[in-house]
Amino acid sequence: MYKRSRKGSKTENRNTSNDNTYTDTYGPIPKSVEDVNARLSEIFSDCTDFIQREISCGKNGLIRILVAYFDGFIDKRVLNQDVVHPILDFFSNTELNESRSIYCRLKECVVVNNDIKEAYDMQQAVDGIISGEALLFIDGDDKALVIGVKSPQGRQVEEPDTETSIRGAREGFVENLLTNTTLIRKRIKNPNLKMEMMHIGKQTQTEVCICYIKGIANEEIVREVRERLKKIKIDAVLESGVIEQFISDSRLSLFPTVGSTEKCDKLAAKLLEGRIAIFCDGTPYVLTVPYLFIESIQATDDYYDHAYFATFMRLLRIIALLVSNILPGMYVALVSFHQTVIPFNLMITLASSRHGIPFSPFSEAVLMIVAFEFLREAGVRMPRPIGQALSIVGAIVLGEASVAAGIASNLMVIIVAITAVCSFIVPPLIRATMLLRFVFLAAANFLGFLGIALSAVVVIIHLCRLRSFGVPYMAPFSPLTVSDLKDSILVVPIWAMVTRPRVLRQENARSTRGTKRQEVKAKH
Repeated sequence: MYKRSRKGSKTENRNTSNDNTYTDTYGPIPKSVEDVNARLSEIFSDCTDFIQREISCGKNGLIRILVAYFDGFIDKRVLNQDVVHPILDFFSNTELNESRSIYCRLKECVVVNNDIKEAYDMQQAVDGIISGEALLFIDGDDKALVIGVKSPQGRQVEEPDTETSIRGAREGFVENLLTNTTLIRKRIKNPNLKMEMMHIGKQTQTEVCICYIKGIANEEIVREVRERLKKIKIDAVLESGVIEQFISDSRLSLFPTVGSTEKCDKLAAKLLEGRIAIFCDGTPYVLTVPYLFIESIQATDDYYDHAYFATFMRLLRIIALLVSNILPGMYVALVSFHQTVIPFNLMITLASSRHGIPFSPFSEAVLMIVAFEFLREAGVRMPRPIGQALSIVGAIVLGEASVAAGIASNLMVIIVAITAVCSFIVPPLIRATMLLRFVFLAAANFLGFLGIALSAVVVIIHLCRLRSFGVPYMAPFSPLTVSDLKDSILVVPIWAMVTRPRVLRQENARSTRGTKRQEVKAKH
C-alpha cells in the first residue's frame, strides 16, 4: 500500500542533507552588538526594509541592546509598548545585580510580550527575522530573544465565493495561516486536535501545518502524510496546489485524489470523520486527505436540511455529472449511427434543424464546446463585473449568431447549454468532465453507443483502481462497505449517522452524533 513511500524513505536515508532548509549556516551569535550589527548588515545587504535599532540604557549607557526586524512585518506600536519602553524604564530605575545576567532579566521580568522564544545561533536568528519576528540581541550574550510582534496581515474573514451555501457558517479561510488554524480551534475545542508545523521550500520556507484529531484519524495515514510532505524538494511553495501535485497518489489521473476547501465548517466535519487537513500559509485553500469520489457530490447543506431533500439533491448532482460527460456524445451517436431509435417526429425536427449545416455532428459539437470553454475561461480571467457580462452576453450572441449563420443547429446549441449548466453543478470535477467530454465525443464518433459504453467501462475501471493515501477512491461502493452507504447517494438523517466512515480505518469508529438512546442500544 505504501510501497512508493518506503522506497523514497530509503533514498532519503542515504541523503542526510535536507533541501527544505538553508544549505549555508551563519555560525554562532557574536557576543558584541557591533559584530551582530555588522553580521546582519552583511546577510541582509541591499534590503532597504531591514531595520536595526541600537538601544543604550542604564547608567552612562553601558547596557547596549540591538533590535532587528523587517519593516511592515511587525506592529511597531506593540514593539514599543511591550519591548522598548519596559527596557528603558526598567534599567533607568533599577540597580544592576551581578548575580543575574541582563539577558535573564529581559527574558523573565522586563519584556511583557508572552510570545518569546530563544535563538541559539545566527541561523535561528535569521529564520526568526525573515518569519516576521523581532530579534533582541544583548551585548555580552551569545543568545537572542525572538519576540512575536507580528502585525495582522491580509484580508478579513469573509464568505468564500467558490463554496456558497444556503445554511451554515459564512466564515471562510484567508491567506493567514494563524487565522485559519484559529478558525478550526474555535469549532473543535478539543486538546486532541493536533497541529504540526513544518517548513517547505528551499527559498520561500513556507509554513505548512498538518492538522488532525488524535484518536480519530488513523495514525498510519498521518505518518504517510508527514513522510510525503518531508520528501517535497522544491524552491518555492506559493499555493497549496503545489503541495497537492507532489502528494497525490496518481499524479497523471484526471480525477483529484486530494480535496480542497475554503469553508471552516466543512473542514471541521472532515476532521471529525477522521481525515487529515494540510494548511499552507499564503492561501485560503486547505487540503484534505484521504479524498474519495463520493465527496465530489456532497455539500455542507446536505447535513443541515432534511434527509429526503438531501438525497434528492445528490441524485440530481449525479445525473448532472453524467449529462455533462456523455450528452454531446449521445447526440453524435444518435445522429451518426443510431437514427432508427429516434422517434419519427423528432427525426424530422433533427433533419430540418441540420439542413444546410456544413459540418458533421462531431465537428459541430467540438466547435460549440470549444467556443463555450473560450467564454468560460474569459469570464474567469476577466475582472468580475466584466467577466459576468462577457460570459452571459457572449453565450447568447454566439448561440444566436451560429444558428443564424448556419454553422450550428438549434438542438446543438441547446445540448451545449445544458452540458455547460450541468458541469457547474459538481465543481470539484469540472476539470475532469471538461476533458472526458471530448473523450466520449471521439468514442461516439467512431463506434456510437458501443464507444460510449467502452469508454465508460475504462473510466470506471480507472476509478476503482485509484487510491488516496491507501484508501480506495470509489469507497464505499468499491469495495462495498454497507455501513458507509448511509452518507453516499442516499442520505440518512443526521441522528442516524452513529458511526464514522469505516473505510478511513479510524481508531475511534464510534461517532457522537447519535442520540443517547442509540448509544445505549449500541452498547447492549
